[in-house]
Parts: sequence; structure tokens; C-alpha cells
Amino acid sequence: MAYRKTPAEISRLDATRERLVSCATAVVADVGWAQASVSTVAAAAGIAAGSVYQHFPSKAALAVEVFRRAAGREVEVLGAVLRGPGDPVERLAHAVDVFARRALENRGLAYALLAAPAEPAVGAERLDFRRRYRALYAEVVREGVAAGLLPPQNADITAAVLTGAIGEALVDPLGTPDESAVGDLLADLTAAALRCAGAPTD
Repeated sequence: MAYRKTPAEISRLDATRERLVSCATAVVADVGWAQASVSTVAAAAGIAAGSVYQHFPSKAALAVEVFRRAAGREVEVLGAVLRGPGDPVERLAHAVDVFARRALENRGLAYALLAAPAEPAVGAERLDFRRRYRALYAEVVREGVAAGLLPPQNADITAAVLTGAIGEALVDPLGTPDESAVGDLLADLTAAALRCAGAPTD
């Protein structure tokens, strides 16, 4: 008869796996993908390096899980704002502000998600999540056009520009903390996003 893990064993393994992902996320935020070695993550989690491979077949698999979870949270937050209360232009402005604020509150992790050099498996995930961001922005742009609040346009192209430009605009600020400039950065970034979509400006 094949051995079956007991509920207690499964629970212990699940808890260890979750701790690994949490610790790996913190390590990546601190030192980036390249320096987040299996041994470093294992030490942070308080387990032997070899034990990591009981939960993930490779460093790349662990990195992908870290990226998926962290980026997934950001997509969920952005989606909730873009589909929340307010007209499409208000929601777009609020979403850009929220996205940028969250990035600036956790600069190391945001840089890792947006721009830090990473192995191909993480790079592939990054491209996939950019598509998700684009889909969300395209949805609100189409709503704005339908409501007469934005000019007729190719919503997919506008969404692609928004996704790329917002991330690019944050890269340098993430690496050079200057809290005194955050307010201006958020205002300028939001204004640029609205101009990109063709929203009327005061």
C-alpha cells in the first residue's frame, strides 16, 4: 500500500511552504532575484537548504511562486479600484495613484516585480502580468469612451502605453527614495496617465 501523509504532516508541510514563500518574498525585496539564493531563503525560514527542495523543485520554481503571489495581489488591488465606485476617469486616476503609492511603500519588492533582472521563468511571469494590467486598463478606457468621458481610441494601445509608462516612471524613484518628492510624483504620474487616455484637464 502506498504511503499516505497524515493530516498533521500535510498541515506541517503546507505551513513550511507558506513560510518559505513569505521569507523568499522578504529576501527578494531586500536583495533582488539574483541574490535570493536557496541557502539565503532557507536560513531566513529557519530550515536546511536541502529542505527547500521538498517544496519547490528549483530556485526558479520558488521565484515564480513569489512573483505570482506578489504580483497577483497588486493585480487584485488594481482591479478592485478600476471596477470600484466613480466614473471611469475618476477610477483611472485613483488606480494610478493607488498603484504608485503601494509601490513606493514597498520599494524593494516593487522594483523586483517591475524591473529587476530575473531569470527567464520570472521574466515570463512578468510579461503575463503585464497583460493582466493592460486588460484592466483597457476595460476602464473602453468604459470612458462609451460614456463620452474619453475620446474615441484604441483602448488596447492606450492600456499598453499606460502599463509601460507607469512602470517606467516608477523605476528611478523606487531606487532613490525621496519622501519629500512623493506628492509631486503621484500628482504628475496621475496627470500623465489621464493625458494619455485623453481625459480633459483643468
